[in-house]
Amino acid sequence: MKTRDILLTGTVCMLLWSACHTKDKAALNAAPPPTPVNVTEAKKAEAVYYDTYQGTVVALNTVELRSQVTGFITGIFFNEGEIVTKGKPLYEIDRRKFLDAYEQALANLSSAQANLVKSQKDIDRYNMLLKNDAVARQTVDQAEATYASSQSQVAVAKAAVASAKTDLSYATIVAPFTGRIGISQVKLGAQVSPGTTLLNTISSEHPIAVDVVINEQDINRFYGLQKKSTDSTFKLQLSGGITYNQAGKVRAIDRGVNNQTGTIKVRIEFPNQNDVLKDGMSCVLNVLNSESGNRLQIPYKSVSENMGEFFVFVTKDTIALQRKVKLGPHIGTDIVVLSGIEPGDKVITDGFQRLRDSGKITLGIPVQPGAVGKKAKQ
Repeated sequence: MKTRDILLTGTVCMLLWSACHTKDKAALNAAPPPTPVNVTEAKKAEAVYYDTYQGTVVALNTVELRSQVTGFITGIFFNEGEIVTKGKPLYEIDRRKFLDAYEQALANLSSAQANLVKSQKDIDRYNMLLKNDAVARQTVDQAEATYASSQSQVAVAKAAVASAKTDLSYATIVAPFTGRIGISQVKLGAQVSPGTTLLNTISSEHPIAVDVVINEQDINRFYGLQKKSTDSTFKLQLSGGITYNQAGKVRAIDRGVNNQTGTIKVRIEFPNQNDVLKDGMSCVLNVLNSESGNRLQIPYKSVSENMGEFFVFVTKDTIALQRKVKLGPHIGTDIVVLSGIEPGDKVITDGFQRLRDSGKITLGIPVQPGAVGKKAKQ
């Protein structure tokens, strides 16, 4: 009796275990529920974006002021840092010896001219006497030689006057062009030497330029911009995030490419009426990208990255399909898509983190990570 009960009990347990096992296996083989997602439509919109280049503000004309004569500074006729006009006297070097040399040269010229006049009169007088055979021919020849020598002395005296006048002019250093002058490097009474002593630096400010270095692959692009550009082609960003509100244009492209770096320098000219830009400032030059225009855009949050490649999920009925995309620049919270999807595609913006290619979806508010756990605790 006991043996029969034991066998009966074992048989019932085996049947129950088999039923439970079959139920668990069926549950495991059942398809997972659709993933709730949010979607948005990929649309074309105006996309204006710029390529950036590090730049340096440079004056179009900069000159170091140096003396061409030796002497002591006797006058400084400007305020440091001010705008000086072309021809304005800036420095004066002791003029006395140069003025004396000039006056002496003038006196020598007057003496040489007087000797020339006397020589001319002698020739005229001797020629009249020669007609009456009242003077020897040799005397006339000597008078003509003296006249020629007097002419040469006058020419030498005139050259000496010009040289003395030049030295006298060098004693006063004037502004070679209109521009802003810097802080003086010498004071009153300082001795200066020709070509070696730096007095000051003056630079033009309007217009002004920005120098940037570009890759040789961009040369043709900038040659095209040199021929044709608009007010929106070049935008300048200064330190502190300040945007300069004047339009620029290509002034010059350097003569050749640096064969070590494969780069070339380009100079962009900007108006500077208000003296906002200063020589030597650092800035960022924004150049309008030629691909700006009506471009396909999607929210950037809908993009996922895997090993340097970018993907999005698009919906087809109740299926999510993964698409590899090529991205352009950011436009606010959106991003330009260059290829991979088409306008009108429904792009999944939320919930794609739990999706696989061809996974089932349903439209709805995706469950945030951790929400299930919180609900269970409640």
